[in-house]
Amino acid sequence: MAEWFKVGKIVNTHGVRGEVRVISSTDFVEERYTVGTELMIKDESGNQEVVVVRHHRPHKNFDLLQFEGYHSINDVERYKGSTLYVSEEYLEELEENEFYYHEIIGCTVVTESGDELGKVKEIFATGANDVWVIQRLGGGKDVLLPYIEDVVKVIDVENKMIQVHVLEGLLE
Repeated sequence: MAEWFKVGKIVNTHGVRGEVRVISSTDFVEERYTVGTELMIKDESGNQEVVVVRHHRPHKNFDLLQFEGYHSINDVERYKGSTLYVSEEYLEELEENEFYYHEIIGCTVVTESGDELGKVKEIFATGANDVWVIQRLGGGKDVLLPYIEDVVKVIDVENKMIQVHVLEGLLE
């Protein structure tokens, strides 16, 4: 059975022709929402349904999707609040030192001196570089780490461990 990875959340409908508004939490957005790609919609009750992307377009801070066979707002209204997933079969091999978000999220982040900061809980694509949200050990305010060479030194996805160099002012 294929493994499924989260790619976004349906937050609303858009217009009357069956489009849904998605806040994406995935890398390679264009590939994830290519026409013909199968996505799984899972609602808060755990019900799930596989749909096929008919149309995709970016709109403001959202991705607008329309699925095969869904042509009206009435067809997609029930999906508000649901989560979208993509099957591992749609993931392509990456170059060396490239990683999928699902490989990074959940990794333990340690400093060069071995102090544990916490775990990566979310990733934001900002344009210039990604920003990793680190949930601190024992609570406290989340740390925002830029994914740049000066900060991220070692990524070991097999052991779910990331070593970082903490720049001055980064933890304040």
